[in-house]
Amino acid sequence: MPLVTTKEILQDAYRNNYAIGGFGAHNVELIKAVIAGAEKVGAPIILQTTPSTYRYIGMHYLMAIVKAAAANTNVPIALHLDHGENLQQVVECIRNGFTSIMIDASHLQLQENAEIVKQIVEVAHYANIPVEAELGAIGQTMNGDELNEQSYTDADEAKWFVEYTQIDSLAPSFGTAHGNYIKQPSLKFEVLDSILEQVDLPLVMHGASGISETQLVEARKHGIAKVNFSTELKDLFVSEVKHYLNEHQTNDPRKYFIPAREAVTKLVEQKIELIYK
Repeated sequence: MPLVTTKEILQDAYRNNYAIGGFGAHNVELIKAVIAGAEKVGAPIILQTTPSTYRYIGMHYLMAIVKAAAANTNVPIALHLDHGENLQQVVECIRNGFTSIMIDASHLQLQENAEIVKQIVEVAHYANIPVEAELGAIGQTMNGDELNEQSYTDADEAKWFVEYTQIDSLAPSFGTAHGNYIKQPSLKFEVLDSILEQVDLPLVMHGASGISETQLVEARKHGIAKVNFSTELKDLFVSEVKHYLNEHQTNDPRKYFIPAREAVTKLVEQKIELIYK
């Protein structure tokens, strides 16, 4: 089937208190693993690439792989630019067939963040592509940010930001961070509830790798309609490759990639079962 937009699948998730998994698509092995996991559950899936990822794979290779995958599965697939940095990247992705965009200007002051996001929304919506944006400070675990008091998203600012930019989904800061957690974070679901009192659109959890099953399930009750996983997939894939090579003398990637891919498929299946209806 053709690629779908995230708006097509997130609205139903948001209205019915479940979530769609957004999984890092770093190479063909992980793309195949993620789709296989989604097929086992029968759930829609969002393949996500950062600018550095699609440059690594090559845009034409990426689009060929994803379109071939979509044509050979019955689960809806969206292709999402994660943490886009500027208008040039956004236009490049839309022109090549991405069906969802996230622009990240959250490191800037509120007004400047909003101005950039609004510009991106105007361009993307002209092509009927939905836009996700980030508001607040979602940390980086490599900096130990998950141990510090984060700058959680303010509900009044979120209301103004959403109305001004006309984004389709919002990634708020409520206690998560990107990367491997040093300790299990305590998510502030009350932050999400206060935001939902002011705005009515799907919320996105960034930095979900390592979040407990209990908190993943709970997030569904607080407007989280999209949950991003990447670090766990990469860690598991590398671990399985190392394990296989320690046990077998081979230089054949057709052998050592298979158990790694199968392990990631099982992980994706487990994550989707937690967040999907």
